[in-house]
This record gives sequence, structure tokens and C-alpha cells, in this order.
Amino acid sequence: MASCIPEPLRVTQVLDSRFPHGYSAQCVDTRRGFREVRLPESQQGSNRGFPLLRGKTELAPSAPRTRAAAVLRMKQIALDNQSRTIRRLRVKLATERRGMKSKKRHTRESHLECHHKWQARIQVVEDSLQAQHLIIEALVEEKDSLLQIIQGLKEAIGAPAPFDDEWEEEPEENPEEEEIEEISVGEGEIVDE
Repeated sequence: MASCIPEPLRVTQVLDSRFPHGYSAQCVDTRRGFREVRLPESQQGSNRGFPLLRGKTELAPSAPRTRAAAVLRMKQIALDNQSRTIRRLRVKLATERRGMKSKKRHTRESHLECHHKWQARIQVVEDSLQAQHLIIEALVEEKDSLLQIIQGLKEAIGAPAPFDDEWEEEPEENPEEEEIEEISVGEGEIVDE
């Protein structure tokens, strides 16, 4: 019977003097309840090697009596463990999903906030450029009107025509012609300039 119960069930064996090694074939499942049983006097006396068991009550296992019952019990325990693991994993998955949803929502909100900030900055720059363009147009119109006023005043005075924006470039004289020809001076001669 001891060979049919798996190791992970935390099984302990009950000490008994019926076998030469001092162990019984019965196993105790520590995850289940126990029945308290009084040992018969014949067994109490034979526990010479185990003084703690003399005259004391011992926990007897509530283990199944047949191999088929033990197999069914092990399968039931395995199913319980699997269902517990599945529940734990579902809870963990739900927690991670909630965390991912909150992260996604936070990322979306921060992205929208950043987008609105950039849109506001772009709008401010566009407004500034438009205002500067209007100022430049107003200054150009004012310059034209001032030039017309100046032209009118000069005509009233009889001054020559105002200076146009176009330059009349005078032809440059050839600088090569203006250069003084150098006369070679021999050695030892004194040159008076």
C-alpha cells in the first residue's frame, strides 16, 4: 500500500513493531485528518525500541483500504491541486491584465496630453509667424508711403530724383595699367626714388 501513494503528498509512515524494520505498511496522509487510536497492550509492550510510543495514543491513518480507492484518492488530490493551480493562474492573469489595461490607459492619456501640448506649441508658433508677417507687410506699406512723401517734398523743393534701389555700377579701370613698371636694378647701384 505504501508504494501506491506518491512522494509529493507528504506521506509519513507510522511506526509499528510488526515488521522487522519497525515500520508499518500503512501510510499517513498529513494533509488529511487522523483518527486517534489506542494501541493494543500487546503492541505497546513490543515497542521497546520506541519509548515515546509506549502507553500513548497513536494517530492512525485515514487512508483508503484498497489499491483502487488509493488510486482514486490520488487522482482526486491531483485534480484538486490542478484546479487550485488553475485558479491561482487565473487570478494572476486577471491581475496582469488589469495592470496592462491601466498601463495602456496611462500611456494613451500621456500620449494625448503630449499631442495637445505639441499642437498648442505649433499653434503659438504659427500665430507668431503670422503676426510677424503682418507687421512686415505694414512696415513695407509704411516705407512705401514715406518714400512717396519724401519724393513729393523733393519735387516741391526742386531737388534731383530720389535714389533708386538700382545701382548704376561704374566700370572699373584696369588695375594692371595703373601699376608702375619695375625697373630692374643691378647689384651695387644706388637707386634714388
